[in-house]
Amino acid sequence: MSENTPARPVDVSERVTLLDVLRGFALCGVFVSNSFMWFSGRVLLPREQARALAAPPLETVVTSLYNFFVNQKFVTLFAFLFGLGFSIQLARAGARGVSVVPVYSRRLLVLLGIGLTHMFAIWVGDVLSTYALVGFALLLFHRCSDRTVLVWVLVLMVGVPLLVPALQHFGPILLHGAQAAAEAAKASDAQEAQARARLLAGLSSGSFWTTQEANARYVTFMLPQTKRLLWMSVILGRFLLGLLAGRHLLLQDVERHRPTHRRLLVWGLVLGLLGNGTWLVVQRLRLAGLVDPAKDSWMVVLSAIQELGYLGLAAVYVAAFALLFQRERWRRVMQVLAPVGRMALTHYLLQSVVSLCVYDGWGLGLIGKLPPSRVVALSLAIFALQVPLSHWWLSRFRFGPAEWLWRSLTYGRAQPMRLLPRSAAEPAAS
Repeated sequence: MSENTPARPVDVSERVTLLDVLRGFALCGVFVSNSFMWFSGRVLLPREQARALAAPPLETVVTSLYNFFVNQKFVTLFAFLFGLGFSIQLARAGARGVSVVPVYSRRLLVLLGIGLTHMFAIWVGDVLSTYALVGFALLLFHRCSDRTVLVWVLVLMVGVPLLVPALQHFGPILLHGAQAAAEAAKASDAQEAQARARLLAGLSSGSFWTTQEANARYVTFMLPQTKRLLWMSVILGRFLLGLLAGRHLLLQDVERHRPTHRRLLVWGLVLGLLGNGTWLVVQRLRLAGLVDPAKDSWMVVLSAIQELGYLGLAAVYVAAFALLFQRERWRRVMQVLAPVGRMALTHYLLQSVVSLCVYDGWGLGLIGKLPPSRVVALSLAIFALQVPLSHWWLSRFRFGPAEWLWRSLTYGRAQPMRLLPRSAAEPAAS
């Protein structure tokens, strides 16, 4: 292949279908999670009001199932797939004899622009801008050995979640004393509660402009917070796991890695049960008033335990999908999700827009009013409509609308949108 072959988007026939299926599955879980915590207003409600909505037995069960099986697991899976996608781009660029850095950097810059627009103009919970920024850090590891990458995974996903909460808890105590540290923590919590109350009031407004102004103001409050750096370090760790998986063709050649996937099922389930089970027990103890994060120093280890639980169940989902996808009957069923995965960016943005119409005051005004079970049911219903929409769209076009914009800006030229027969002479993708 010539070194001068221009870079272009991956053709449909060159895609790894299992990755698209997993991406579609992850998008469903991410939407349920975003709806459960943010779009519905649950995370913005006063504690007593949020508890009242989740008090009935059905809602308690749904909340527990959400916390165990959904919360952070699909975000972890999505980040893993992002890193794996980077690994595939590295391999394709290497096959062409060119560096991945120029095209990949342009991709990230465009994604950053889309993410910042999404964050300020639509929804504060945007993850695209974070992925773009952390993606530049991922470039630093593309020539590192597996051992080096694995060490950094442990540092970022275990060491940092242990260190940062410990510094946040013990640092103020050592510097200012226990009483002053407790007062500062209370003041910080009160400031956070006030900011969330203002956002909730703005989103409940009947004015579109008022809701979006409140959203943008909360973004400016949220961005400087230390916990965002912790979040970004964990995301980089998840990216690196995807990079390692891609290097070893874990999902590109499942048949060769069947024993590995079986081990992932077992050990992922063990970590998932321990990590998520511990978190659920601690939450019940907190609700009962038996533990207090401000007083019980041992709780600084909870973030690292949680992260292992998230990673464990995400690994179970990956391994289960990979193994089931090797069976013809299951493959036919699971491939229904592939078009959603191919249009993940479009559907992620669409989910935000539809959710604003459903929950914000200028729309149906359901924010802060729906119990968990109805939020989950509604988000699944909306996602179910996105599935046939994806099939219809991709039967006519090569990309989703947002994917077309992303690729066109990345490659500096408008990509052909209409679905045309693929030329056999077309060069390999980068």
